[in-house]
Amino acid sequence: MVQSVTHRVFTLDEARALLPTVKRLTAEAVRETELIAEALREVSEEHPRHAALEADLQQVLTSWAESLTDLQVEAKGLWLVDFDNGDGYYCWSYPEDTVGHYHGYEEGFAGRMKIV
Repeated sequence: MVQSVTHRVFTLDEARALLPTVKRLTAEAVRETELIAEALREVSEEHPRHAALEADLQQVLTSWAESLTDLQVEAKGLWLVDFDNGDGYYCWSYPEDTVGHYHGYEEGFAGRMKIV
């Protein structure tokens, strides 16, 4: 789910200032996907509604990623957001309270380190 963005470099303070908006968009998308997932569990894969629900789910994820792109941050995975800092990324994962991690451009989520 990697999205290309207009390049913007964030300071840690700027990333943290934008986080309430990112958290709101993400929480809304999480709620929507949970409702769709619940409906999906209630119908078999053969049911005509199943394909429509899967399409709805994909649309929520696409809209979430596009909303983040509009903010010039990057959706790097499901509910995972990166803020480019010029040397790597400040990294936030739903439902964390703050932007509290960093990783280089090559390391990705597995290489993230706590900001102290």
